[in-house]
Amino acid sequence: MDTRQGDEARRGAITNPPPTQSIVALANLIPVDDAVDELDSYMYQTVGHQIVVSYAKCMGLPLFRRRIRGSSREQGLKYNVTAGDEVEDMFALLSEVKRQIPSITAVSSGAIASDYQRLRVESVCSRLGLVSLAYLWKQDQTLLLDEIIRRGIVAITVKVAAMGLKPSAQLGKELAELKCHLLQMNESYGINVCGEGGEYETLTLDCPLFRNARIVLDDFEVILHSPDSIAPVGILHPLAFHLEYKPNSSGSIGDSAIAQESSSCLYEVDGAIAHGDVENKQETLSPVTTVDACTNIDLCISKTGKKLFSFGCWIQDPCGTSEGLKADLVAVLSRIENQLKEEGLGWVNVLYVHLFISSMKEFGLANEVYVSFITEQKCPLGVPSRSTVELPLAQVGLGNAHVEVLVTNEQVKRVLHVQSISCWAPSCIGPYSQATLHGEILYMAGQLGLDPPTMKLCPGGPTAELELALRNSEAVANAFGCSIFSSAIHFLVYCSAHLTSSEKEQVEHKLHSLYVTSLDCSNTGSYPTIFYVFASDLPKGAYVEIKPVLYVPTNDDGVATRELDAAGAWPASSKAFSAWSAQYSGLDDSCCQVHTIGGKICSAVVSITNDIALKICSSTERLYHSEEHLKSLARFCAFQIAKILIDNGFSWDNLTLLTGQFVGVGNFN
Repeated sequence: MDTRQGDEARRGAITNPPPTQSIVALANLIPVDDAVDELDSYMYQTVGHQIVVSYAKCMGLPLFRRRIRGSSREQGLKYNVTAGDEVEDMFALLSEVKRQIPSITAVSSGAIASDYQRLRVESVCSRLGLVSLAYLWKQDQTLLLDEIIRRGIVAITVKVAAMGLKPSAQLGKELAELKCHLLQMNESYGINVCGEGGEYETLTLDCPLFRNARIVLDDFEVILHSPDSIAPVGILHPLAFHLEYKPNSSGSIGDSAIAQESSSCLYEVDGAIAHGDVENKQETLSPVTTVDACTNIDLCISKTGKKLFSFGCWIQDPCGTSEGLKADLVAVLSRIENQLKEEGLGWVNVLYVHLFISSMKEFGLANEVYVSFITEQKCPLGVPSRSTVELPLAQVGLGNAHVEVLVTNEQVKRVLHVQSISCWAPSCIGPYSQATLHGEILYMAGQLGLDPPTMKLCPGGPTAELELALRNSEAVANAFGCSIFSSAIHFLVYCSAHLTSSEKEQVEHKLHSLYVTSLDCSNTGSYPTIFYVFASDLPKGAYVEIKPVLYVPTNDDGVATRELDAAGAWPASSKAFSAWSAQYSGLDDSCCQVHTIGGKICSAVVSITNDIALKICSSTERLYHSEEHLKSLARFCAFQIAKILIDNGFSWDNLTLLTGQFVGVGNFN
């Protein structure tokens, strides 16, 4: 593990950091007893720790070490701060590093596939106000093994514990020597070629970061922990080693100057673990405007008595007397929190949050308020996913904040929240997760066209951002064993108002062509419904933000269809339905997008263009844009929705979410 300073980070462990990012210190956790090679730990691998002390000399950097006094007390996947747990030793170690080097901003670790380890590093970093860097996360292990060897990283095996790996034959071997054998064992037994399943552990003896010296292992012994005939477990215990200084280093073999310099770079971190000054730094924002005093708060609840429902909450401020975003958002979130309590629920029951603010310039402030309400402590199953856009709320008398939450009365969900910066997908360092799975529906956070390792918008304009946002969404979908191209039900696409008409058309054409190509190539899935919304601004000044909704079946036998039953929908004999059927009989359904899954799920979008509105409304309604004009459009939408429900065997009672977006009507005359 290394600690870094700077304003940007790229590839971490196997590539050179950019000029603005530099490694300033090393941190290592070791057993209490020097004679002990390996601990019974869920978190740390300590074999070879006797050699790691030389890394300070090899790299010319200070090395902070702490002896592990804790044990694996909190063994759940998600870590909760637990006294006496081994994770608290990491917290104490990094706390001391930060105290001595206040300029550090990030911690880099080598997690590839272990959520258990990643989540614990992220937890400690979050408590210390540091960023977790995990540039190897989710990388293809075969390609990664090739890259490790190609980059000149000399790593030897110090532990083996898998079928096809023998302590007597494989311990002490370099990865370059073992590559072919590891690939063969992968084909034969399915082992992870980078050892991410605990198949083997390695120790680096040389790499490009070792600018002063390389380590030469002179002698070692093999200690057999388990003589199992199928998968024996053995470790390498070093007996003798020395440093071989490099020609361009500041010293030569045996140079005492280097030895003296590096000895002063070794810091033993001891003492009790103190949490008070670093934990829970987020101040609780006292409500600027109490809910009781805010008589102008509107709360809309869409609830049909089922397991899933939604709240929408906003400020009625037609005179523009709002105190600002902070006051409005505190009031809105307080009202939602109180409503959740009245329902016997809490933030843990929230699956998704749509956050609309009046100015993206106050995005940081919105996050500060948001995290004071929605915290890890209140959401033990994981914080909800979220999308954030700017809308002209104040211009239409709706204050500065509008929040919609999707809620379930169950506490069963699967949340993906990766806070580490990596090459996999954009991190969610903020108080929201990449995706939430509930009841076979995967709700993804809004995705931008961000380059994951730099967290910066990609160049190339709107279509380039769209492509990268889709690629990022696909990475998240893959983590749930699905694909946006075969599993998507619905896409909500936010386009910035800064786009020209031509650029908007290009975005729509690009998304359509990518989907058609992917579906043609895979012969799976079907076209999802797509809804475009134009927002006045998006986070980071992005041109495009996408929010996919996917279907993830919980069984392997396909989708279980249900018996078609339209009870509760308007019957065909209904006077209103019959009258509207006659009125709209001459209109086709080209304004409707419908995506169904085996009679189980139906997603639909009804879009009323100017051309359709001309056919629906009378000339008087068109002329004055009257209330009757809006009623006519609403009736047509209601008719189309009812028809879609009936045609697909659903009823109004089956409706989970109904959203209307009024863009505005042009001049029909």
